[in-house]
Amino acid sequence: MTRSLFLLLAFALAFSSFATAAIVEHSFQVNNLTINRLCRNQVITAVNGSLPGPTLEVQEGDTLIVHVSNESPYNLTIHWHGIFQLLSGWADGPEFGTQCPIRPGQSYTYNFTITRQEGTLWWHAHVGWLRATVYGALIIRPRSGNSYPFPNPYREVPIILGEWWNGNVIDVETQALATGVAPNLSDAYTINGQPGDLYPCSSNDTYRLTVVPGMTYLLRIINAALNNELFFRIANHNLSVVAIDASYTDPYTTDIVVVSPGQTTDVLFTANQTQGQYYMAAHPYASAAGVPFDNTTTTGIIIYNGSTTSVPIMPILPAFNDTPTAHRFYTNLTGLVTSPFWTPVPRVVDEQMFMTVGLGLSACDAPGNATCQGPLGLKLAASMNNESFQFPTRLSMLEAFFRNVSGIYTTDFPDNPPVQFDYTNASNSFNQALLVTPKSTKVKRVNFNATVEVVLQNTALLGIENHPIHLHGFNFYVLAQGFGNYNSATDSGNFNLFNPQERNTIAVPVGGWAVIRFRANNPGVWLIHCHLDVHLPWGLSTAFVVENGPTQSTMLPPPPPDFPQC
Repeated sequence: MTRSLFLLLAFALAFSSFATAAIVEHSFQVNNLTINRLCRNQVITAVNGSLPGPTLEVQEGDTLIVHVSNESPYNLTIHWHGIFQLLSGWADGPEFGTQCPIRPGQSYTYNFTITRQEGTLWWHAHVGWLRATVYGALIIRPRSGNSYPFPNPYREVPIILGEWWNGNVIDVETQALATGVAPNLSDAYTINGQPGDLYPCSSNDTYRLTVVPGMTYLLRIINAALNNELFFRIANHNLSVVAIDASYTDPYTTDIVVVSPGQTTDVLFTANQTQGQYYMAAHPYASAAGVPFDNTTTTGIIIYNGSTTSVPIMPILPAFNDTPTAHRFYTNLTGLVTSPFWTPVPRVVDEQMFMTVGLGLSACDAPGNATCQGPLGLKLAASMNNESFQFPTRLSMLEAFFRNVSGIYTTDFPDNPPVQFDYTNASNSFNQALLVTPKSTKVKRVNFNATVEVVLQNTALLGIENHPIHLHGFNFYVLAQGFGNYNSATDSGNFNLFNPQERNTIAVPVGGWAVIRFRANNPGVWLIHCHLDVHLPWGLSTAFVVENGPTQSTMLPPPPPDFPQC
């Protein structure tokens, strides 16, 4: 091919891509809202007067512009969970991670292009516990002329699973952080903002979905709950998983879905049973033995069009601690290598990390010698490699990176834990030599385009539980996961390097480990953290600082003019 013909073809392709992309614009008014749930009025913070907030619908390649006006009494940011934010890290959202907060009475416009992603993601507040009520779906469809890698459904329906407190969630979080103990349990779970008819005063507002017999629906399931993984099931119906975290999967037939906080799962559901009414239901997968949890069940009702039956059939959900069922679901998922944006797993690894994730203790914040109410008179904490992350307060880490400002973070986050021990041995749960974790703002510096492999190792300190770990700015391949202590000599032989699942949030097995791998091809500051909101403020977080690439097109551009100031 001649050079001129090549350039002409490249121009035609670029023009075609530009022609099929659009600018999608929305406005978010964030303010306090009084709604009635569980027989009482409750003031919450919400977007555009609704719970959940608005569903945003775009096509791959579109530019999304969202004008956020903060009319609430709290600082606010919005995170677009799972969006790559290629060269638009200023729009990623986490408070003091990539931006300073939008103060009450102020506004900020998020502007980013959605590139090489299709499927279900979501948006949520990334300041404290505001995520309990400030959230909504973000649906990315193929460009015009492209199609799903599965038969087109008759209809697409977001199913957003949430968590509800009879109280101000900011007060719940503040009290827990002040006392150093676990926060109050939630009072209900919700489906599309409604608890369902198993809770008091909830029957009339239970979410209902009317379906046409014989038709297939795409259910876009999102776990927006703060602190609980959830089992989800529809009575008498199988589901076909076709995507997770906006990444297509090999179709996987199941009658149970497990979703961790932050994860999304797209399933095809066919109305192929006897005409009637069927409950969809969700309740927690509670992996931590002996730890209290909200053991209630949320429901919605699927109604076959023309049905005369008035009593829905209830599914049998797994036991709350059914780890084998949860592990079987997670490990049976594989990536669809024929999907449009699949890229092979990088085989050469530039950075290898072994990262312990779990709980611990830290010193009280109270002045003098006051003690907290946590174990040993200290406060509950969480850490990665025994570093309990503390966000800066005078400048965001991304702005410090861009302007080369020192003193905001350090780049000495350890590649390995400071002490090797029997990580998942419960006899270490109260080993005082291992429990205390220092507070720090340490990050991991990574060269542009480096391939990073991380072993996420659960620990038994203060108890063993499943941790959903979310990486901002990238998808990662899940090469393997298992129980006990990771053994590189044996477990690496089981890596799936052909069609591993690709996602942005991994549920690290209770008392176990997971190995993830990603290519750091996006400059900026990207958090990796637990998506249980009880653990994030305790410090179960760090960040990857990805250096700029060698050309202007691989360097982080300046922040927008209205970027919030600290």
